[in-house]
Amino acid sequence: MGSYLPRSTKVGILGGGQLGKMLAQEASRFDVDLSFLDPSASCPVSKISPSFTCGDFNQYDDVLNFGRPMNVVSVEIEHVNVEALRQLEREGVRVYPQPEVLSLIQDKGLQKQFYRKHGLPTADFDLFDGKSSLRSAIGSNAFDFPFVVKLRKGGYDGRGVFIISRPEQLGQVPDVPVLVESMAAIDKEIAVIVARDRSGNATAYSPVSMEFHPEANLVEDILCPAEIPPTAAESATHIALKAAEHLGVTGLLAVEMFFNKDGSLWINEMAPRPHNSGHLTLNNGAASQFENHLRILCDLPLGSGTWKLHSMMVNLLGEPGHEGLAVYHGLDEILTLPGVHLYLYGKDQTRPHRKMGHINITGDSAESCRQTASAIRKKIKITT
Repeated sequence: MGSYLPRSTKVGILGGGQLGKMLAQEASRFDVDLSFLDPSASCPVSKISPSFTCGDFNQYDDVLNFGRPMNVVSVEIEHVNVEALRQLEREGVRVYPQPEVLSLIQDKGLQKQFYRKHGLPTADFDLFDGKSSLRSAIGSNAFDFPFVVKLRKGGYDGRGVFIISRPEQLGQVPDVPVLVESMAAIDKEIAVIVARDRSGNATAYSPVSMEFHPEANLVEDILCPAEIPPTAAESATHIALKAAEHLGVTGLLAVEMFFNKDGSLWINEMAPRPHNSGHLTLNNGAASQFENHLRILCDLPLGSGTWKLHSMMVNLLGEPGHEGLAVYHGLDEILTLPGVHLYLYGKDQTRPHRKMGHINITGDSAESCRQTASAIRKKIKITT
């Protein structure tokens, strides 16, 4: 029988946003010694963690100085200084996910090449150094309209993604390295999160469906189980496990996919960290994604990723036309609804479509969850 000595492993996390806050809340259950680095002194983690350092996770020296006292360093955001993490590894600090995994994930072009190399299904794509080479390809009819352009680096939550239906729309694309991929005939967007430990043991969470906000192009609702055929769910799980294995990742890997109208599955992109699509695991009977992330960092056995309750997540977004101190309307009414679990992220300032929190809904059917979600949308608003 193994032994567990609480707080014996010093764990450092780069990033102190809402993912870090939820990680800290789960860490208190295991009495894990968790420290955070974030450039914002008012980030969500700063309000609850006594071990918060204000510093830039994109700056080499800040990451190096923060990580040196730690036994393990991890992330809640993938856009961090990888060279500093490589140096920490050389100095004996364990880094999960590994720096080479983060380096690949930071570049959507490298991601696509990874899928192609390992036979993982994805959209047809081409890579371009900048706008001039892209224009030349369009002029030679290299691909058909419409198509999708994605910045290779820096994009997230829908930022850095452009749907191009005619040549003049290229003006909105920055002159930086991009990838171009064919449009998918999407039936559902889904995600599978894999937890993979230091020994290569892996468990996959049940696939979920994702529904996106039509203007902000970020996830608005998540539904578990995913609204796809059982055979497609099995295939999606297999693809996600295969991706994690080929990547060799230690930690969490969220694999976002398109379930297309012809029944095919394409990987869209991956994230090696806790993910918006996994928030349901806090309440639906699985070991939460945050708990499994901590188990991996502390070298503890993995928990189950299987749901026991139908569940739905509703993102709470800032109202259009409002920017300033956040005021929440309708909370008193929605908290009387059955199966409602509220998570506010602790962001003082709201702005249009900013993620301010989420609500998990649990019930005995997908329909009951949707009915509750509909009632929530009518009542809750986040304004100034």
